[in-house]
This record gives sequence, C-alpha cells and structure tokens, in this order.
Amino acid sequence: MFVLIWATLLFSVRGIDAVTGESVKRLQSCYSEFCITLIEGEITAEAGLCVVIPCFFTTGNGFTPQYVVWYKCEPPKGRCGDADVIFHTNENNNNKVQAEFLGRVSLLEPDVSQKNCSIIINELTESDSGKYQVRVNSVNYWGQERSTFSTRATVSVKGLTQKPSVLIPPLTEGQQTTLTCTAPGLCSGSHPEITWTWREAGEKDSYITGNITAVTQGRSSTLTFNPSAEHHGTNVTCKVNFTSNISTDETATLNVAYVKDFRTTGTTIVKEGETLNLTCSVESFPPSLITWTTSSETNRQNGTERNRQNNTELFMQRESETGTLSISNVTTDNSGKYICRAKHLNITLVKIVDVKVIYVKKPVITGRTTVEEGDALSLTCSVESFPPSHITWTVLGSNKKLYNGPEKDTGSATLVLPNVTTEVSGQYICTAQHLDKTVATYADVTVTWFSKILNNSGCEVQSGVLTCVCISEGFPLPTIEWPLLKNHTEYSVITTVSNHTVNSTATLTVKDHSGTSIECVSSSGNGEARETINIRKNTLEQKGTPLRLVSWLGVVIAFLLGVLLSALLCGLTTKCHRKIRKISRNLDETLEMGTSPEDPLVFLFILLNILGSPVVV
Repeated sequence: MFVLIWATLLFSVRGIDAVTGESVKRLQSCYSEFCITLIEGEITAEAGLCVVIPCFFTTGNGFTPQYVVWYKCEPPKGRCGDADVIFHTNENNNNKVQAEFLGRVSLLEPDVSQKNCSIIINELTESDSGKYQVRVNSVNYWGQERSTFSTRATVSVKGLTQKPSVLIPPLTEGQQTTLTCTAPGLCSGSHPEITWTWREAGEKDSYITGNITAVTQGRSSTLTFNPSAEHHGTNVTCKVNFTSNISTDETATLNVAYVKDFRTTGTTIVKEGETLNLTCSVESFPPSLITWTTSSETNRQNGTERNRQNNTELFMQRESETGTLSISNVTTDNSGKYICRAKHLNITLVKIVDVKVIYVKKPVITGRTTVEEGDALSLTCSVESFPPSHITWTVLGSNKKLYNGPEKDTGSATLVLPNVTTEVSGQYICTAQHLDKTVATYADVTVTWFSKILNNSGCEVQSGVLTCVCISEGFPLPTIEWPLLKNHTEYSVITTVSNHTVNSTATLTVKDHSGTSIECVSSSGNGEARETINIRKNTLEQKGTPLRLVSWLGVVIAFLLGVLLSALLCGLTTKCHRKIRKISRNLDETLEMGTSPEDPLVFLFILLNILGSPVVV
C-alpha cells in the first residue's frame, strides 16, 4: 500500500506524464564518487495537502550512508546552514529542526541504505514554497565521514483548489443507502476533520438529522441514512478541514427515486352533452408515465394521444406529473369506469374512477290499457335516468295524485287499481321529476264490459205492422242484429246511440205473427248477448175502439192547425171579432142540444166553427 501511495505521489510532480509514460527529466549533481539526483523543474502542490520531493543518491566504494538532512533556504545562500534544517534522520538532532516543519517531514523510505532520500512534506501551507537542499552523511571502514550537497529542488505551494470526492449511489425512497466523502490528496499527515451538512431550498445550512450514521476513517467519511421524497433535490455538502484553517468542500444534489401523491381530480358526475375532464397526477422522480384507459370514443386533446388496443383506448402523457383525459359532448355510453395508471420505474400505480352521466329519457308506460270491468288495472311507468327520477301518477282532469312513487326513487312506479268500473276510463299521466327537469307521458285507459239487452226491449203488433225495439248497452259499443229480417225483404231498421246505449227499432208487415220467434242479438268485441222478445198486442185494438184513438189524434191535430191559421188569417181584425161573437151565440145554442162536453168530437166541432167551416155531426 505504501509503495502505491509513493508511486502516486511521485507522478504528481510537474513534467511527469503517468499516462504516456514519457521519461522524467532529472537533475544530477556529483562530487567525487558521490552523486545526488533530483527532479528538474518546479514541484507544485496545494495548501493543506502534501508534496513529495523525489531524491536518490549514490556513494563511493566503502562508504555507508548514515544520515539524511534536508534544508530549506533561499538564494543567494550557496549552502544552507543548521538554522535551515527541516528534517534530520538522527532524532538526536531534532532540536535543530525548524519548529514549523517539526513532525511534518518524513522519508518515503526510512532505510537510508536503499539510497532513497525522497521526502514527503504534509499539511502544506503557502509559506512552504521555496528551495530545498539535501545532504547525505556517509562513513567508511576507517570512520571517515563525507557529506554531499546537491542542487536545490523548487517547491511551489498554491491555495487549495481540489475538492473532496463525494460518491452517491442510486437513491431510492425507503432503501438504506451510504454516501462516501474522500478528502483530496493522499498524504495529509494528520487526519482531516470531515463533516456533512445539507441544505433545502431557501434554508440555511444545517446538520442532517434523522436515521443517519456518519463514520470517518482516516481520509474518508461515510454517511448512512434512509432517503425519502423530502431528501430529493436537497444539497448535501461534505466539508474537509485541514490544519492551519485550510478547508475545502464539495456539494452534491440528491436525486431520490420516489413516487407519492397519486390521485385523480375532476368532476365524475357530468350532464349529458357536457365535457368530461379527468386529471391524473402523481409526484415522482423520475417522472412517471401516465395513461388513461377507456373504451369510449373521445377527442385527442391536452397533449394526449390515443391508441386502440383490443377495443381499449389509451391516453398517454409522457414524462409529466399530470395526464388529462377529455371527452366532449358526453353521452350515456361514456358512463363507466376509467382507469389511470402511473408507471414509475418497475412499479405501476392504478386509480379507478367511476364516471356517471346525468341524463333522463322519455318515460315508457307498460301494461294493459284496456281492461274488463271488475278486473284490476296495472300500469308501470319506467324512466331511464341518472340519478333515478321521482314518478307520480295522475289522471286527466284531476289534480289528485293517484301514486306518488316510493320513498327512494327507483325510476319505476306501478299504478294498481283493483275492481275497476267504467268510471275508471280516462287518460292517465305519468310524470317523472328528474332534478330540475320534468318529463311526462300518458296512456288512454279503457274499461270494457259485456253487452247486455235491457228489460224494456219488446215487440208490438198493430194493424198488421210488427214493431220491435231492442235496447242494449256495453263497451265497446255493441251492434244489434235481427235474425228475423233474413227471411224478409221489406223492412226498416232505425238505430240510435246514446253514450254506451244502442236502440234498434225494426218495423215490418206480418199477416200472422203467431209462431213468430223474435230474437235480438247484441254483440261486441268481448262477446254477445241473445234474447227472445215477446210480442204484445195493442190494447186499444183488442177493445175494438180504434175510432176513439183516431178521434183523440184528430182533435190534437185540428187544435194545433187552428191556432196557427187563426193567427195568420184573423190578425185580431174587427170583422173577426164580430164573427166570433156570432159564432159564439150559435155555439151556445148548439151546446144546448145536449152534446156531451167530454166527447172529443165537441172540441173538433168548436174549432172548425171558429175557423168558419161548419161541421155536421
């Protein structure tokens, strides 16, 4: 190890090229058989470090090297004296060594018999610059002593410019690591003091705290700690303090591989037609690769690019702390899960976002809208929406809510009306309240019932004319048929309708109605009703007084005609008045003849006489 250090120091002398291996220029000085060899030229060094002055010698036959003495003196002194001693191999002569050099100078090879007089001067200061001279004392067998002075070596000490060497391995958050700081130079006599400090942005220097272990051995120091994201970007300084208040330092920036604060932002509930913006962000070093995965069609925006792979679109943001997914004019198809992945070194972080699109579609009514009387009406109104809509049922013409929906909106509500009657028929309205929007639809409900023939239906024969009336009601409105008419060619049928009632009157001439079967058939879409109608004879015809019926009809007709003609012909004229009085006298005389006032013919007689038409009875 010593040989390696010695060789390294030796090649640090100016003019020596350790890479190319060019020969070193040497300066040799001889006296008789004694020769001293030094390095030609100036030897440079830096304060706080060390310098090696290479030196070799040879002696005459029979002489053995005994002491090596080094001096520092400046021209024009030809030969240095005892006051200039900086090193003496004989420790008994240490009292002659200058105080400022005591303990700082030593031979590279302590065994002087090796004829190596090279010295190393540690803990240099700029005042150590100057000329250095060497003397070798030798003795022979007879005790004769010889000394040789050589030419001088020149040393130039400049201010310290070398920096400590700071070795930083790759840093990963949470994984223990060790930093190494090595002092510059290889030959400092005493061990320098090495300290570690760090600086965060905008802060003053401070000692590193936490789980940190600093160990200094000789010329190097190690710092062991667990790096975190807080250490990333901070500056670590290794400072080396030499003697004589000489110091140097080196600052390095810590780059810690970490990832944190992985999150997604943005509104995950959007209205149909709006724009969905989702941002995925992560703080990391080195920057993470962020991708969004979705199966929806979107637009390329915000520096993202889209690749379709297995029906999946990939939104990629390279070397950034954020990745933005933007989908314009969203529809219900854009609802679903969106996945953000942040790939950092050999790990992948995943966040899943559930996107909901607010929308509402037109309500749909299902169920039978035509039901039979006595059955149950069941109608279901469904509205596809998010969030679920609140549904109410009403009937047209009434503000009363038939159904107000469940306590928790489900987007569906069923209206049930048991044992319905015809009054239930009408227009039923389903209203869906979705946030601040209202949508509605309706269904026309019809209640049907079986047609039936009413009891007041019947047939009557008068003067050979058969008149039959069949009255039926039902819904839908029934139709009435007369099977009897299939066997006749001359007949008439009159049909009238009122609400849900049909009145059919059939008239035909029959000579003999005995044995005639009169059947009325009422039919509708939900069935038919049949009934045989009894034939009734006219009561007046059975008593043989048809004239009385005619008389009463004639009286009524004559009376009405008389009133009309009287208004038109008489006009309240005087002549009419006289004639009325005259007729009145004649009428009085006529009444005295004993005509019964209860006879309808009397009224006809009076009326015609008033009109000037005498009647003979």
